[in-house]
Amino acid sequence: MLVDVLVAEIGSTTTLVNAFEINTDNPRFLGRGVSNTTVDTDVNIGLKLAIKDLSENLNVDTITYREMFATSSAAGGLRMTVHGLVYEMTVRASREAALNAGANIHLVTANKITDSNLEKIKEINPNIILIAGGTDYGEKVTAIYNSGKILELGLEIPVIYAGNIENQEKIRKMFSASKMDNYLKVVENVYPRVDLLNILPLRKAIYETFEENIVKAKGMGKIHKIVNQKIMPTPGSVMESTMILFEKIGSLMTIDVGGATTDIHSIAIPSDEFKLFQEGESLSKRTVEGDLGVYINHKNVLSLFDKMEVFTEIGMDIEKIDAFLKGYEYIPKDVLQKKFVYELTKKCTETALDRHVGDIRKIYTSSGQKIIPEGKDLSQIKHIILTGGALINLKNTESIISDYIKRNPTKLLPRESVEIIKDNDYIMASVGVLSLKYPDSAYKLLKKSFRIE
Repeated sequence: MLVDVLVAEIGSTTTLVNAFEINTDNPRFLGRGVSNTTVDTDVNIGLKLAIKDLSENLNVDTITYREMFATSSAAGGLRMTVHGLVYEMTVRASREAALNAGANIHLVTANKITDSNLEKIKEINPNIILIAGGTDYGEKVTAIYNSGKILELGLEIPVIYAGNIENQEKIRKMFSASKMDNYLKVVENVYPRVDLLNILPLRKAIYETFEENIVKAKGMGKIHKIVNQKIMPTPGSVMESTMILFEKIGSLMTIDVGGATTDIHSIAIPSDEFKLFQEGESLSKRTVEGDLGVYINHKNVLSLFDKMEVFTEIGMDIEKIDAFLKGYEYIPKDVLQKKFVYELTKKCTETALDRHVGDIRKIYTSSGQKIIPEGKDLSQIKHIILTGGALINLKNTESIISDYIKRNPTKLLPRESVEIIKDNDYIMASVGVLSLKYPDSAYKLLKKSFRIE
């Protein structure tokens, strides 16, 4: 069987292959194949097994394709450290851009890097180091100092500079003198002037650096040669899908609960009432909760419950808990396991929303009480998209969101009339990378997955 496009999602544990028909006015999602990711041997083995599974699911002997695209979080995903000047300014802007591109931020520093920071960088061994700091034609010393300290580490790690443009030539010369110029990428300032975020050039550079240097899992080089589009970090691809939807339907939020992390992506124009308080917030925002996952990190999530709360909720005898947890698998196989995963998913979602969404604070002044919004204003959102295996496959997960909204009246959330939609075909990550070449088809595929006419 010949298909137009295959999109491979190569994760740390699972490889998915989604098949699409796109050379038509009515693009279609054809089906999916799944395999374990063979990250310790050769990821191509897992890819071939996923394609074989796809052919069996489609009831055909073989699968051939015109194009292949790929996203990846294999080899631990995209680890970054971010180093800027003032946390609430350049560091925050850099962090937002990195998260939007699909990175996991393992260290953030403000002002001059300390010796303990340098030790932490060596311990983390990031895939990319991001240096920023200073508005254009403003403060110059900190970024130069930090660049020099990072060079002293002698790490063969890609570095992106996105700070004061006056430093660009100086930093190029520093890296050249250290014979590290091949590891340096210089882009426009992520924070060129006060309250102006310039995220897109940095995000593009992160994508490029990820594809050029990061995909280190065994055999990934072969995949690099057979794909027809840049390999993208999987969370970055979900953000690309969210951006396409924003252009078509307006402000929205995507919630992605996975086995290891819970990610929330939002693109939202603030309300007129709170617009003046949102100058430090970017239009798009992604938060990654690396401690919240329903499988790999399920023990972290359990620790958030009160004692035996979750097991009481699902009706389990206390003496059976240990045996139950030993047999726990990511894909639930019976009613009890489904109830358990539902409770974990609910806790992951609620905790991630607590950390992502802004809130209202009451302060008392000489002229009386005032209402001050803090954090991201999502009150104007009209659509919330649910993706990730748990939110899609379990029943009534929409009620997790609607109940959360009811219980949090001071949160800067959309009201109860918001439309909650499932990514039924589980294709947002695939469609994001597909959209770089086929944006119109990507939007049509998303509408079909959402069951929107």
